[in-house]
This record gives sequence, C-alpha cells and structure tokens, in this order.
Amino acid sequence: MSDPRPEVLDFLQTRRSRPAKTLELPVPTHEELAPILTAAARSPDHGKLEPWRFIVLEGEALQRLAEEVVKRGPQLGIEGDKLEKARTQFANADLVVAVVSSPKPSPKVPEIEQILSAGAVCLSMLNAALASGWGANWLTGWMASDRTFLRNGLSLSKSEFVAGFIHIGTERIVPPERPRPDVAAITSWVSE
Repeated sequence: MSDPRPEVLDFLQTRRSRPAKTLELPVPTHEELAPILTAAARSPDHGKLEPWRFIVLEGEALQRLAEEVVKRGPQLGIEGDKLEKARTQFANADLVVAVVSSPKPSPKVPEIEQILSAGAVCLSMLNAALASGWGANWLTGWMASDRTFLRNGLSLSKSEFVAGFIHIGTERIVPPERPRPDVAAITSWVSE
C-alpha cells in the first residue's frame, strides 16, 4: 500500500455541496480559481484527448444567459416556477464555470469514455473548490443540453454540451446533512 492520506479520505467521506442559491460574494479571483481548474484538469482522460474545456462565466455573461433562459424556456414549454428557477441559476450567480463536454474523434477512445471524463472533471472541480474553502455546487438542467440555448448562449458546436455548471462562491449558510446511500445495500461482492 502506498502512503495513506486519511485527511483526504475524511474530506471525501464528509464533503457536502452547497446549494447554489446560498452562495454569494466574494468569489475566487482568477488567481484563486486557477488551481481549482488545474485540479479538475487532472481527471482521468484516456488517450490524453482533453475532451472537455472550461468557460468561466461572470457578471454580464451570467445576466445574458439568464435572459437567454427567458427567451428559450417558453419555446420548450417551460414556464412559471420552473422557468424562474432556471433563470435565477444564472441571474443570481456571481461565478459559474461551465464544463463543456467536447468529445474528439478517436479510433481508440469511445465517445462515452470521453463524456464520462467530463463528468469526472465536474466532480474534481467541485471537490477542489470545496477543499479550497469555497462553497460549490454542480448544476445542469435543460440548459446544459438544449442545442439552441448552447449555440446562442455559449457558442457551442453541435457535438458539445455542458456536463455541469459549477457554481463557486462564499457559502452563506451551512446546509444540513442529508441521508446518504446505504453502501452495503448497493454493493455486490463477486469472487467467482
């Protein structure tokens, strides 16, 4: 066994996302965000394809996306509270990193592995932000996969989508613990 890191295991076993609506200023500076992005980019990436990229959203960019939600949502039949919740995901945010899944053509690495790598990047970014002392939350919603929203709001190509909108800021309140999975109930041991 290599050198154990019990403090890291303890962090992973007790980590807790912070609801995006409870995050506020201050948010990480560009210099403070850089090591979080660096940690996220160390996620498993078969073939070293880097099948993901980051779009850091701040200020007017977030307000523009909130307006795009209001334009596009009703076209999809999304109205009322669901539309308002989607709008405020951007309108009330101060810093969001869009992790863009950007699969690359590869004869050796299937697209699904590249998409899963983008998911790993999201979790790594979330954990890196929390480990750095920030509050953080991983959100998606219809905006992460709607082609029109992605093209108009983020200029994504047809092969790209958002694996996660990672909200990062200062936590206003510590959320209560929530029930966790019963690991024994979801684990099978196979030895033959």
